[in-house]
Amino acid sequence: MPRITTIPLCVIATLLVAGCTVGPNYRTPSVDMPLEWAGPTTQPALASATTQPTSAPSAATTQPANLSRWWTTFEDLQLDSLIERAVESNLDLRQAQARLRQARAARGVAASVLYPRVDANGSYDRIGSSGDANSRDLYQVGLDASWEIDVFGGNRRGVEAAEADITSALEDARDVLISVTAEVALNYVDLRGFQRQIEIAQRNLAAQERTLEITRQLRRAEFIGSLDVAQAEVQVATTRSQIPSLEAAERQTIYALSVLLGQTPGALLEELSPTKGYPGTPPEVPVGLPSDLLLRRPDVRRVAADLHAATARLGVAVADLYPRFSLTGSLGIAGSKPSALTNAANRFWSIGPSISWPVFTAGQVRSNIVVQRAAAEQVLIAYKATVLTALQDVENALIAYDREQARRATLVEAVTANRRAVDLANTLYQQGETDFLNVLTAQRSLLQAEDALEQSDRTVTQNLIALYKALGGGW
Repeated sequence: MPRITTIPLCVIATLLVAGCTVGPNYRTPSVDMPLEWAGPTTQPALASATTQPTSAPSAATTQPANLSRWWTTFEDLQLDSLIERAVESNLDLRQAQARLRQARAARGVAASVLYPRVDANGSYDRIGSSGDANSRDLYQVGLDASWEIDVFGGNRRGVEAAEADITSALEDARDVLISVTAEVALNYVDLRGFQRQIEIAQRNLAAQERTLEITRQLRRAEFIGSLDVAQAEVQVATTRSQIPSLEAAERQTIYALSVLLGQTPGALLEELSPTKGYPGTPPEVPVGLPSDLLLRRPDVRRVAADLHAATARLGVAVADLYPRFSLTGSLGIAGSKPSALTNAANRFWSIGPSISWPVFTAGQVRSNIVVQRAAAEQVLIAYKATVLTALQDVENALIAYDREQARRATLVEAVTANRRAVDLANTLYQQGETDFLNVLTAQRSLLQAEDALEQSDRTVTQNLIALYKALGGGW
């Protein structure tokens, strides 16, 4: 008895003291990050700058950015409400949260191998042999226990990989959250844009209908020919034809917003059908420094976690090169009758260490090491590519936001000039000092300029949303 109990304990103590974790340890990969953005940014403004949203051009600054709730900078309560409801009920986000719960449960599965396993068993056998007329019954119940002593850390590396998978799933959920908030905001801006385009078309249609009525009056007085009336009718019909497609786009955008909120397509029709203006842009947009992306962008953080998991799985593969040590034992009771199971004299037990070492596997273990090392190398390359993509996303959004504001400024001037041209053309036409073609040209140019200005307003806001998304805001 003393030898049976003392030797395994000595073996266990020795193995635990000598235990180690094989394979490479994860280190955050180093990447070269630029010190500043190449796109247009300014130094932080002095305290005199207002923080209220405005339609005037705004500038990106390099001051630290707090983008967890970037949509509130637009100060649009309806947009705030839509995003909050989407965060609660969006189906893509709920799927990502389910994947996170799955990853957490998988970690429990991986960690279970670090602890002893105990199985209860029971059996009944009828035992006999050929030529022996006698046979007997055997009843047996008991417990079997086993514990793999993780000397070389293969199981611990498996737990490490599972924990990295949890981090990856968490960052994936954050990435989905960013995408959902941005999609809600972009669709909301689209909706307001279509509504404004409808208003512009209807306003120009009313002006063109008044012009048509004037030409009909002049025709009845025989001051002009029928061609002017026909041209005015063409202009009215052309403008009127644009409205149904804009109304369809408006309705489809409401449908898209409803689905983003996890509701049926028509659920938000009553709430969103009333026309409303664009949310104003803040005077300053803090973007921080390029190095901030490594901590703020969930997609970068997710790939870093994937690299951690791949590195740990390489350690699992390396551990297969070494022997596995286990401690096994059993405790039970057996007898030829069921009543014998209550007799303590029929008890039996066993305990002892075991070792398993792959001597020949036809290269399977080492090939698996090569597989896992190549997998880790791929994730490392993916990490660097993701960082470059993140930098490109921000630079693209910065230059697009800045240049669209410059374009919008020229379109404001164009609209003002076109309105003067329309008023002048109408006046001269009614006085008989110009032909009707100039009136039509001026009206057409005004409609195009106003429509372009509206689309530029929308694009400015959408570029700002894209910038917030590229910076990793929203979680």
